[in-house]
Amino acid sequence: MTFTDTKTPFPHKAFWPTLAINGLWINASEVFRYFAFVMGDMRAAFPQIENVAPMNVGVFMVWGVWDTILLIFATGFAWLWFEKFGYGAKQALAAGTAAWLAVFGLLWVGLYNMNLATLDIMATALPLAWIEQVVAALIVNWGLQTFGRRRASASA
Repeated sequence: MTFTDTKTPFPHKAFWPTLAINGLWINASEVFRYFAFVMGDMRAAFPQIENVAPMNVGVFMVWGVWDTILLIFATGFAWLWFEKFGYGAKQALAAGTAAWLAVFGLLWVGLYNMNLATLDIMATALPLAWIEQVVAALIVNWGLQTFGRRRASASA
């Protein structure tokens, strides 16, 4: 089997609008989680660290890179998952959970291991990140099917 042996071609017309919608969701979720919980929790947990969880242009630029990488990974991973295992809410739950473990589980366990996160912060950040990734996978599930059907019926 070669890399060119695929079940279906890349769904350009369905993927890009789905990516855009997912981008709105992931960015809103990341901003909400950070400002509502993580920033304050980090400042309270680490008062000895000068300028912890700062708000400046450099931080927002790096955050933009993080959100972009997360968006591409979450959307692309979910698409690949659905191609392999099929579409549906149960598969979206599985894909979102797997993406969450790969990104946020790894991130927060590493931060905790280096004493850069507390269990209290993780108890808030991890469940919210899980919801974010499951909803992102549900968006991919919906978007690829909705925009894909629209494309299929327009060409019929």
